[in-house]
Order: sequence, then C-alpha cells, then structure tokens
Amino acid sequence: MSQTTEQKAEAFRALHAGEPFVIPNPWDAGSARVLDALGFRALASTSSGFAFTLGRLDGAATLDEVVDHVAALATATNLPVSVDLEDGHGDPEVAIARVAEAGAVGGSIEDWDGSRIRDLDEAVERVTAAVAAARVVGFPFTLTARAENYIRGNPDIEETIVRLQAYETAGADVLYAPGLSDVEDIRVLCGAVAKPVNVLARPDMTFQELADAGAQRVSVGGSLTWSAVNAFVEAATAILDPGDFSLLGASPPEDWLSPSRQA
Repeated sequence: MSQTTEQKAEAFRALHAGEPFVIPNPWDAGSARVLDALGFRALASTSSGFAFTLGRLDGAATLDEVVDHVAALATATNLPVSVDLEDGHGDPEVAIARVAEAGAVGGSIEDWDGSRIRDLDEAVERVTAAVAAARVVGFPFTLTARAENYIRGNPDIEETIVRLQAYETAGADVLYAPGLSDVEDIRVLCGAVAKPVNVLARPDMTFQELADAGAQRVSVGGSLTWSAVNAFVEAATAILDPGDFSLLGASPPEDWLSPSRQA
C-alpha cells in the first residue's frame, strides 16, 4: 500500500524518537529500491553521489536537478526520504518548499557556502529561515542543520559544539557535524545538545560504537556510491586488461527492484 507524504514524515519523526538507526544514502532510484528491499527504514540522498550520476563533482547539481532526483527517490519506495540540500542552493526557504513538494520529508542545510564557512550569525539566520519554511509545508518536515568546520580545515570540536547549539536554539530538529573521527568527540558533542545527532559512518567504527557514543542516526554519505563505483572500476579494468570477465556479476533478484511492500 502506498504511503502519503504525511505518513512518511510521521514515520521519519518516530525513528528519531526511537532506537538509533542507520539511514543509508542511495544515489538513484534503483539503489533506493535495493536499500528498501534489504530492510532499511529511511533513506537520505547524497549530494556527491547524485552529482556523480550527472558526471559532475559534488556541489555542481542545480536545485531543479535535485528536485527531480528527490521525486525519483520518493516515488521509488515507501520509505521516508531526507535530502542533502547543501547550503540551500542560494535560498533555503525556496529549496525546502520545493523538495517537500517533490516528496522529501526531511532535509539538511549546511553552513559551508562552497568557498567558506559562513559567520555564525549568518549561518543561524539561514537555519532560522529554513526552520520557518519547514514548518509550513503541511507535514512534519525534519530539518537537519550541519556544522561543516570539522571537514573544512578547522577540526575544532568546541567550535562545532557552539555552532550546533546555536542551530538547535534556532529550531533545527537534528544536528550533524560530518567528519568526526574520534568516538570521544562524538560522545562530548552528543552530550552537549538535546536534539538527535546524525553521525557520518567511518570504516574504523561500528554502528554500536557510534550509538553508544550518543548518535541517534548514522548516515554513510557518498560511501555506498564509491563502493559501487570502485567495484565497477575493478571489473572494467579486468575486462580491459587482461580481458578477464570473471568479476561480472549476475542480475540481482527481481524483488530488489520491486516497489516497497510496506503497508
């Protein structure tokens, strides 16, 4: 049975109030259906993975293209979809309204404008505007505010905490600082805010370690995309030289690509 956007939004909110969970990042409708078939409960887009499907670098997709991408993900499965809106594509209010109309039930706004970390006052003003836009879409849109300093040349956990506390005060529903690499930093950050925290998965940390440190939600960013691309490159390279086809895979089970069967 198909779910309405409001039902998806309510299910997404409920996940943030329950046990910690993983929210994987598909790069297209097919990968979204596979993740659905495997049993994940929500999906998040990846700006870098989606840009790759367009043959571009991260940050090079237009808002129109992102909206079309959201619509494809949202109709591919019954799972809630949150969208990586980067810095809001120039106008967070417009971006949120458009992706909500396309079927997203959540989205993230970051404080990196493509060339610099925005001043805190400016960043808070944009989060505040994004929160206001999220509150009038007609369903409980879950807004995530991201502090980018840790992965943009200033890995200062104290600055990260100050920024996320400010975004929490501005009304963000979820807080996120990509790039945290130390479990104690994650623990300190999660203890410094009251809202759910999203943590970016790392190969050297397990889900349980992240959850024990306080993460409510664990995403993987573009990592699943690059895992798939690396496997593709390995198989294609073997074909090119020395003409080895042994890495070619069989077709996936049909139910991997069937629409979601969730009620």
